[in-house]
Amino acid sequence: MKKAGILNRHLSGALAELGHGHGVLVCDVGMPIPSGPRVVDLAFRAGVPSFAEVLDGLLDELVVEGATAAYEVREANPEASALLDARFPGLELVAHDRLKELSAGARLAVRTGEARPYANVLLRCGVFF
Repeated sequence: MKKAGILNRHLSGALAELGHGHGVLVCDVGMPIPSGPRVVDLAFRAGVPSFAEVLDGLLDELVVEGATAAYEVREANPEASALLDARFPGLELVAHDRLKELSAGARLAVRTGEARPYANVLLRCGVFF
């Protein structure tokens, strides 16, 4: 049995299958998830687990070379906006509709219980060497 890191077997296994350039959508409970990516749904109740908790847990285990979010987060969710800016200095911002289009190409979607708007980010996996 694992004693550290991501303990959810479905999520841990999905992360192990990712490679350079693969996309990972980390999203709030309201984001429409397209039929393409594998989905690991962690939502339990509104706000549980939070976007920040899940994002930070994923960043502990992934190499990320880029991130894309909706520019609407700036006004609608200042807390998520600040979190994204702190984690991704080169954050790319696009319209929310464009983020939804881009998420169709993701390899994995991780749905959180976050119930505040626009708490979504599309990560692009990098390599550790």
